[in-house]
Parts: sequence; C-alpha cells; structure tokens
Amino acid sequence: MKNTDNPILVEYLRLFEDLLSAGVYSLEQDKKEALLLPVLNQLHQLHQLQNDEYRNIVKQHSADAKRIEELPYLAVRLFKHLNLKSINEKEVFKTLQSSGTTSQTPATIYLNKQTSARQSKVLVKILQQTIGKQRLPMLIIDSPDILKKPEFSARAAGIQGLAFFGRDHTYALDENMQPNWPVIEAFCQKYAEQPVLIFGFTFMVWLYFIKALQNNGKTISLPNGILIHSGGWKKLVEQQVDNVTFKQTLMATTGISKCFNFYGMAEQVGSVFVECSQGHLHAPIFADVVIRDPFTLKESAMGETGLVQVLSALPSSYPGHSLLTEDLGVLKGVDDCLCGAKGKYFAIKGRLPKTEVRGCSDTHSEASS
Repeated sequence: MKNTDNPILVEYLRLFEDLLSAGVYSLEQDKKEALLLPVLNQLHQLHQLQNDEYRNIVKQHSADAKRIEELPYLAVRLFKHLNLKSINEKEVFKTLQSSGTTSQTPATIYLNKQTSARQSKVLVKILQQTIGKQRLPMLIIDSPDILKKPEFSARAAGIQGLAFFGRDHTYALDENMQPNWPVIEAFCQKYAEQPVLIFGFTFMVWLYFIKALQNNGKTISLPNGILIHSGGWKKLVEQQVDNVTFKQTLMATTGISKCFNFYGMAEQVGSVFVECSQGHLHAPIFADVVIRDPFTLKESAMGETGLVQVLSALPSSYPGHSLLTEDLGVLKGVDDCLCGAKGKYFAIKGRLPKTEVRGCSDTHSEASS
C-alpha cells in the first residue's frame, strides 16, 4: 500500500506537520495535548490496521482516546518477544536492537525510511534547545569499535544520533575500553578555550572518564564543555552516586559545568526527555509521559512514584507510540518549571524491583552487546 492510498497515514502525516511547526517546550499542557493527542490517535488506528499483534492486544480499546491518559499501551518488554512491525518486510530500512547482556533477549525495532528520518529530525529539534545549532568539536566517551559491530545497537544509535551535533569526532576510549590519554589530552589542548560537546552513556562517562581521571590523578580543562549523557544510573545508585555527586565530580575533574542527562530508550528513539537547568526531565511537544500506579495501573497523583508510560508521535513503522516501561518515576509538575519550559516535567526514581534489567550502559559487557 502506498502512503497516498492509506487515509489514516495521510492524516497522521498532516497532523504531524503541526507538531513540527510548534515550539518544542513553548505550549502549555492543554494546548500541547490538543496537537499531540490527534497524532497519537492516528498512530493507534494505523497500527490496528497494519499490525495483527497490536490489534489483538488493544481490541478492547479500539476507539480514539479523549485524553492522553486513556491511550492504550504496550508493555515495553513485548518488543523482546514479538516481531512488532507495521510495515512489510520490503519496507524495513533498519532494525535497531536494544542493548542487554548476552543472557537477555534484546528488543528489535523495525524502522522504515520515513520513521528513521522523522526520528532524526525530531532529535535535532529537541537537542538544539540545549546544545544550540552550531556543530561543536565532539568528544565521544566510547570506542569507535562500537560502530563496526554488525548489529545496530541502541548504544551505536545513540552515538550516531548525537554525532550530527558535532564535528571533529574524537573517541576517548580505545578498543579495550580504556581511556586513550594522548587522544583525550590532544583534544583538550586543541579546544581548551572553545565550546565543545561531550557525549556518552552515563555509567561509561562515570567509570571510564570521570573516575579514570580521578584514579590516575589527572584533571583536564574544558570549561566551555557541554556534557550530554543518558542511561545506566542503576550501577551509580548502587555506588551511592546521585546526579548532584555526578555533576560535582565532573566539575572537579574537567571544569565542565553544563551537564544534562536525558531519558530515552531504543523502543522510542528520537523522543528524548532532556534535563533542564533545574534538574527536571521535560516532555517535548512530540512526546509525553504518564505515571501509573504499579499495582492498579491507574494514573498516579502528582508527586507519587509509579511506572512510567512514555508516548511518542514518531513511530509509524512499529507500534511504539505508547509504551509502559519498567522504570519508576514521579511527576514533579506541569507548566510551572522555573526553567520556563511548559508541559510536564518529571524525575526517574529507578526500576521496578525484580524486573529484567535493560542494561543499555550499566556495565561494559552490557553496553557492548
């Protein structure tokens, strides 16, 4: 079926353009929902039409939702066990696998060219709010070998997605995942007084960069650096390293004061929730979040910890637009963050106990799979 032959897809694409023209964080929640909910409802109808598994799972919720919170959702774990794609095999442009240990079953996400391009465009629009539009010299806290692996992992996708924002891409780690000190020091000398971008997965940045500097009695000077990092907080929490400690230690070892975490996952690439200057994660115009009670799955009240449901306007090639994660979070507020961004803002509090760890970057072995 061609795009022009599918009226649901045509309407989805028309509505999505309205989202693209809106400010990433400028609309208050009610105005944002007025744009976002119709897009999500079109995706709900599209995936019912083109995906038998999705249609069977949500058959009791086939009608359009009247509120964001009424949208049916898939447990994110299902992507580890079902081939959930809403396109035919000829349309598959790229498959993306979530990271995990060798004992875990990775999730497989199927992208067509349109969804992949949409994800890239939206990721740029979201992160430009934090990084700016100028491409900066980029230090990547990883090994270049990750991009040589035959499977396209979430870790590789993260690097590839963020690489767009950089130039003179420099990898801080060697093939053995050890700091390449001559390369790191040359980068710092070359760009000591310039804005630079540093990217890596949280635990890898902590272990292979920040702690490696400490353990070797080294410091570097990148006072104009911006660090963007994501994932892998579980091991840091076990080591009693919170966000404040992470930032303080980063500042002491590198001089970097601009440090922003973001929350995202392979199952919804592109729809990232970026930390603001106040330390809160924000839902952009293209995405939203609902917190649900772990036992009843009813919507949790403001300030109550529950399971995180993430919603994204991007995936038309697979039913990843409404997912119930195994992460615990808390809604902190709506429209009133001191940073000025409108919409919902929240915090991640950990993972549901006794669930399979996704492992996108908790350890080297997990991250490299």
